[in-house]
Amino acid sequence: MTIEQIEEKLKQTIKNVTPQNFLANFLLAYGSTNAEIKRLEKGTLNASKILGETILKKKLFFKEVNTAALENILPAMASQKLIAKHKVRFILATDYTTLKAIDTKTNEVVTTPVKDLLQHLSFFLPLAGMEKYQTHTENEADVKVAVQMAKLFDEIKKINPTKTQEQVHNLNIFLSRLLFCFFAEDTNIFTPNLFTSSISNHTQTDGSDLQHYLQQLFVVLNTEKRNTKTPTYLTTFPYVNGGLFKANTPLPVFNTKIRQVIIECGGQNWASINPDIFGSMIQAVVTPDQRGNLGMHYTSVPNIMKVIQPLFLDELYDELTAAKGSTIALNKLLSRIANIRIFDPACGSGNFLIIAYKQLRLLEIKILTQLKTGNINNTVTTGFEDQQTRLFKKQQLTLADAKPVSHYQIELFSRVELNHFYGIELDDFAHEIAKLSLWLAQHQMNMEFDSLLGATTPSLPLSDAGQITQGNATRLSWETVCPKPKVGEVFILGNPPYIGTRRQSEIQTQDLKIVYGKEYKSVDYIAAWFYKGANYIRGCNAKAAFVSTNSICQGEQVGLIWPNILNENIEIDFAYKDFKWSNLAQAKAAVIVVIIGLRNRSNQIANLFIRNIKRELKNISPYLGEGKPIYIFSRAKPISEFPEMNFGNMPADGGKLLFTTIEKEEFIEKCPEAKHYFKKLLSADEFLNGSERWCLWLEDVELSDLKKIPMIWQIVNELKLIRENSSRPQLANIPHLFAQITQPKNQNYILFPSTTSERRKYIPLGFFSAETVAHNSCLIVATNATYLFSVFMSNMQMVWVNAVCGRLKTDYRYSKDIVYNNFPFPPITQAQKDILEQHTHNILKQRAQHTRKTLAELYDPNKMPEGLRLAHQANDLAIEKCYRDKPFESDEERLAYLFNLYEVMIAEEKTRGTLFAVEAKAKKSKKK
Repeated sequence: MTIEQIEEKLKQTIKNVTPQNFLANFLLAYGSTNAEIKRLEKGTLNASKILGETILKKKLFFKEVNTAALENILPAMASQKLIAKHKVRFILATDYTTLKAIDTKTNEVVTTPVKDLLQHLSFFLPLAGMEKYQTHTENEADVKVAVQMAKLFDEIKKINPTKTQEQVHNLNIFLSRLLFCFFAEDTNIFTPNLFTSSISNHTQTDGSDLQHYLQQLFVVLNTEKRNTKTPTYLTTFPYVNGGLFKANTPLPVFNTKIRQVIIECGGQNWASINPDIFGSMIQAVVTPDQRGNLGMHYTSVPNIMKVIQPLFLDELYDELTAAKGSTIALNKLLSRIANIRIFDPACGSGNFLIIAYKQLRLLEIKILTQLKTGNINNTVTTGFEDQQTRLFKKQQLTLADAKPVSHYQIELFSRVELNHFYGIELDDFAHEIAKLSLWLAQHQMNMEFDSLLGATTPSLPLSDAGQITQGNATRLSWETVCPKPKVGEVFILGNPPYIGTRRQSEIQTQDLKIVYGKEYKSVDYIAAWFYKGANYIRGCNAKAAFVSTNSICQGEQVGLIWPNILNENIEIDFAYKDFKWSNLAQAKAAVIVVIIGLRNRSNQIANLFIRNIKRELKNISPYLGEGKPIYIFSRAKPISEFPEMNFGNMPADGGKLLFTTIEKEEFIEKCPEAKHYFKKLLSADEFLNGSERWCLWLEDVELSDLKKIPMIWQIVNELKLIRENSSRPQLANIPHLFAQITQPKNQNYILFPSTTSERRKYIPLGFFSAETVAHNSCLIVATNATYLFSVFMSNMQMVWVNAVCGRLKTDYRYSKDIVYNNFPFPPITQAQKDILEQHTHNILKQRAQHTRKTLAELYDPNKMPEGLRLAHQANDLAIEKCYRDKPFESDEERLAYLFNLYEVMIAEEKTRGTLFAVEAKAKKSKKK
């Protein structure tokens, strides 16, 4: 079932609530079958024998009570042994005015008037097989620091140019050192507040001596054996090493404002900062022409969690829950995570590696805590908690208050090693930052480990962290960078660069050619990572998952990319459908992304996430819907019995042939003889939003006749000059005409806007005569067969569009070669065409009753008139009967049917082609 279907049925449930029908209608709304309800009403499916109680195994425990008893009934219901025995997910109690419920898996509680049940629709989604999925929010400290550091960057850049690569590099080094010092003084690497207070106490307020002071400090931090010449106020700083302070690079010039902002930055709470933000902040200081792309390179913690949870973390926590305190099972899990390798072949400054590392350390702490204390607490919390919550948990887990397990001893050290974290990064400095950030993450987790378990490792001197390789990931051997282990598993993940075909550099095009071979053309750059990831995991204990623009699951990209990846060995493990990008980078990327995980073929379920609702499916197609891989390739002619589709007419006129209504009227007033040459022009915008535009339509008019009309002839000459100086000078040969003319003659046409909002249930189409000129922002189908309008305005068409259409951000971008020409529609009888023609008239009639509303308003899902909605629903049913007599249960079933029909039609087309070739060959032989 879809969310929309559940919502519709739930509306009906709460319209007429009675003790006799409420539970049955509620269960039907969430996907129970009529057969199940009949068995429940007969009592054969009810595991409870008490009147007024219903227990449905693995689903719910329902009890009707009076209003007085409702207040305190849930704890008593939850304590019953039948709950665990029958694995009940939800406990519900109601007096049919108010409903109270508990989710036994998450311990969430809902109390709501029954009439407001729609507001809690998602709470009960697991009843329909759609799991609510925990989302994660940004760490508030990260946000504050990012804002403060952005302020510092701006102040530094005001008086320190970063025009050359060397200047950028030097500034990056300074910032990385600054970030380390802020972090060190808040995490016991330095004495608390040592760095910030030393600047405050030992430098001038105008910042004039800050450059010299920091130069001295950075030398001291890189010096193990100090001499008597070292200033006393610097000897309190420890030896750091690790190469961070080794290079003697120029520092920025400082002033009063910069010094003050540095001190303010030091006042932030750096102890709780996620080290992944360091790289993002450093990347914010680049040359101006690169700054707009920063959001592409930084993935926020919530988005990273969308990758690592379904890739490996959820499974590990399920294993922890299943262990139930067993020392054997817990040690087995401990051994498993000790042998996990994490590999990011587009690691940037290490965001994914850092968060994956911290999450594995958090899980390890939970396991060791259970083994050490014997206190079994399997509550799963994979997110980053605020300081107050963490403090409370530490108090709960204080080892002095716990009862030790006398018969079992556990060695308290971390099994999660940084040398199990691998990365590839093209930028030399970013790959150095990745190693530093990993080390900082290790230090944070060592502190957490020490706080909870009383054991840690020394912080200084710094040591190399993580196996980060500098180079081009499309050309390096991934197995050389991250060798496949004999024991353990590898998880490949990351956020590779998104670069469409037209924006690729010559080097990037060559990269794709090396990876893909002959089939590299028109492929999105990010496809190289999916291709190499699939090859790496094939046949070994490994999985891969990447963030990508949604374009790789739409339009022609599906047929170009996925046949080379998905085969008898590799399938999609999980996927997140389209969601808007968000991160802490100053310049956020305006992009819609998907996440796709790959695995070796198995019998396990695949998880599809849509708006944080998890659906369990047998297979996920490359269009990110349910089903096996099917590919829709670009084709020149319609597969169904449809007329050809064309683009509308392209002016390419420099604005000379196009007029607003006012401009047209003024022109005709001055030149009355021009009146007959004007036609109404419809672009997608005018069509949807009801505005007017006009064009001079001079087809079939002799130039000699136009010379007699001076105002028009002037326009013709001006347009000729424009075209002579354009990229297509040949158009100057037709200076009076549109550059491309597809306008039907003596025939009506159906108009399709090329781009339209994905919010609409139907793409609004229009029927027009040849007297109205269609602009090239539209697509047109020349036909007088009005029944076709009914076909293309149907839900079946929209199910197809939603699956295979390209997108402009989230808006539909309708195409003839992928969407229209591949849409499978069966041959129908004249009687069926007559029925569809009547539905066309009904839809147009309903539109005509709302002439003051634009099509954009009529097809707004929140404003659609009821009459128009009902006309479309009737049309949908008529179209579906053209496919089969049995009604479809869901859009998923409709899409599966369409894909199956498509495959049948393609097979038949190939058969006809083969037969034609055989017949032609036979005829040729006879002639000989």
